[in-house]
Amino acid sequence: MVSKDEKLSVRRQCVLLGLCRTSLYYTASEETAENLEVMRLLDRQYAVTPFYGQRRLQAWLAGKGYRVNIKRLRRLMGLVRWRTLFPKPRTTAADKKAYKYPYLLKGLDIDRRNQVWELDISYIPMRRGYMYLFAIIDVYTRYVVGWSLSNTMTAQWCVAALREAFERHGCPEIVNSDQGSQFTSADYVELLEGNGVAISMDGRGRALDDIFIERLWRSVKQEHVYLNPCETGDELWLGLDGYFRLYNDERLHQSLGYKTPASRYLLQNETA
Repeated sequence: MVSKDEKLSVRRQCVLLGLCRTSLYYTASEETAENLEVMRLLDRQYAVTPFYGQRRLQAWLAGKGYRVNIKRLRRLMGLVRWRTLFPKPRTTAADKKAYKYPYLLKGLDIDRRNQVWELDISYIPMRRGYMYLFAIIDVYTRYVVGWSLSNTMTAQWCVAALREAFERHGCPEIVNSDQGSQFTSADYVELLEGNGVAISMDGRGRALDDIFIERLWRSVKQEHVYLNPCETGDELWLGLDGYFRLYNDERLHQSLGYKTPASRYLLQNETA
């Protein structure tokens, strides 16, 4: 897919393919086989019991024969991006040094393309390791306007993918994310504010604030990732590229009146 023998540089090839260069040189993670299996179990279980906290998960894993202490479990939960649903937001103090923005979508009537984009990072299990998937979805049309793979969760990676989405599809009015360090970084904030995009952030402990991107993760994993475990980052990228084309151009969505995201997104683009 990417070749050093081509006339284009490796960097330019990665940009054209939407591929993060770190994934090009991906090697299997250093996690033990047991840790990787626990992470795969946690990733699947999140769709069933997202309200489970550390103690319940520890007991659940013990019932499956895995003795995992809280410190280890907490680290693995972080790696798979487990965000426990709480009945109300946490009251812990936010980092005063980081940028924080209010949640702007409550009560908002979303009725057009490029009005609101949601973005997030998700853990993707592989046969012998894992990678991270960053995706951006247009809320009104459910169209995936951008995505990228990496073996690290850096702010620069997310900013590069978001900038490419701006170049391809124009800038949205609002971008919504969680309060992760990638989305409170100076580079991220500078990119959005420099393009006149309003920044919206979920409240802490409120996983349903980004329900549209969470539904995308569920679809990607249940309809593709779990059914097609991959060995390499290159193989994973090719599989996801095919799935997102299917998701945008062919997969019928009940919430869209059994139409495809592409038909709704591109139709609005033509009539705008």
